[in-house]
Amino acid sequence: MPTEAKRAAVAELVEAFAGSDRAVVSDYRGLSVADIGVVRRSLRDKGISYRVVKNRLAKIAADQVGRGELSSLLLGPSAIALGGTDEVALAKGMLEAIRPYRSVVIRGAMVGGKLIDTDGVSRLATLPSRDRLLAGVLGGLTAPLAVTAGLFDAPLREMAGLLEALATQEGASAA
Repeated sequence: MPTEAKRAAVAELVEAFAGSDRAVVSDYRGLSVADIGVVRRSLRDKGISYRVVKNRLAKIAADQVGRGELSSLLLGPSAIALGGTDEVALAKGMLEAIRPYRSVVIRGAMVGGKLIDTDGVSRLATLPSRDRLLAGVLGGLTAPLAVTAGLFDAPLREMAGLLEALATQEGASAA
């Protein structure tokens, strides 16, 4: 029979998994309780929660939310990082937080319902943020429009310049 504490832990994990469609799973072996606290504080500043989980309870919670893909990453001592503004921020934040601790190993991540391996997390962390990517796309879309507007405006500017020069010349010849 599951105890009330286990039910509460599963309910808490269900709420956490439902609130985020991205998660990074790591092994926390070699970290002391103080080290885990340092990692948590570092991630909390970036809007990321980091929690040590019991695999069986995390698998139950993941299945209840429809994120059963996480089960393959939950082997051995596991900790899960959830949240962040986007996938890139989560991967960067996690890698920065565990950098001082060589014993911590990232097993993989779930992004938008798809699993990515450790190398994928590292590559994801090297991407620019979502805002920067969107700004690049918008810049790429607006640049041709600005050039086109400049091309249509150029003959009118040239005509205005010619008329002004002609008016100045007429005024000079009349005087």
